[in-house]
Amino acid sequence: MAGIVLRRCWSRTLLAAPSAKGVRIRGTNRNYWTTLRRTAAALTSGRGAFLLGLPTLSCLAFEAYHRVQSSAVVYALEKEEVLEQADYLYSCAETEKLYQLLLQYKDSDDAEFLWRLARASRDLSVRPNMEAERKKQLTFEGFEYAKKALEKDEKCFAAHKWYAVCLSDVGEYEGVKVKIGNSYIIRKHLERAVELNPKDATSFHILGYWCFAFAELPWYQRKVAAVIFSSPPKATYEEALEFFLKAEEVDPNFYSKNLLMLGKTYMGMKDKEKALLFLTKAKEYPAHTQEDKEVHREAVDLLKNLG
Repeated sequence: MAGIVLRRCWSRTLLAAPSAKGVRIRGTNRNYWTTLRRTAAALTSGRGAFLLGLPTLSCLAFEAYHRVQSSAVVYALEKEEVLEQADYLYSCAETEKLYQLLLQYKDSDDAEFLWRLARASRDLSVRPNMEAERKKQLTFEGFEYAKKALEKDEKCFAAHKWYAVCLSDVGEYEGVKVKIGNSYIIRKHLERAVELNPKDATSFHILGYWCFAFAELPWYQRKVAAVIFSSPPKATYEEALEFFLKAEEVDPNFYSKNLLMLGKTYMGMKDKEKALLFLTKAKEYPAHTQEDKEVHREAVDLLKNLG
């Protein structure tokens, strides 16, 4: 079910090489610039321009106004610095440090802090050898942070994406009926994520994974789903292929698992030539993470089976 297939989908880091100006983290479509550049932007923003056109005010009123404006600028700079630090820790796979940093902002009303905290909670929960009770606690925590992020900013694509992923994880503890019911909601939020940000390859990948899971669902599980729901979720390999290919179009070779899933999808479609092509790419992908190593092993096994 979709609740199962997304469980380990996004625990890896997707990043590009740092440039002289900043670091681009793949999947976020955002550049993180230096503090100096952010400071200059703040000082020349509408807030600074507005100060130049102020009517004559009493000294006391002006000082009060200045304090408010200064606080806004300081908060904006502090927020950007924390987010930059958080994204750096994410790029270095420093999950525990990232979680502790963002936990300070768990009561924030800012979706940018909250969806990152949801992701960090989720990444901790899927670590190998995580104690079962702690894993469950982190899973539900992550979902609550993602839910709050979505409530604070419905137009934040990352909030929709991580809400979908965390909802899938929570389904592991709530039974088959809930998992199937959640699958409709998961797809809706993933589609909203790509609508808000069509340049995010990871959202397309997860949509592809969702479709692949239901496309390869055994007939007897379909029967069970049909008993519970009059019209259970359906998908085809062709739909899955479309999303996986779109992810590659947006960000080529961004993720070893996407190459593997392209190979497996072509296998499901009985296209041996293209399956061999993408499974070979997955096998040859540089193994930077544990997940890359697992992808490599699975690709090798599948290639052996294809002959």
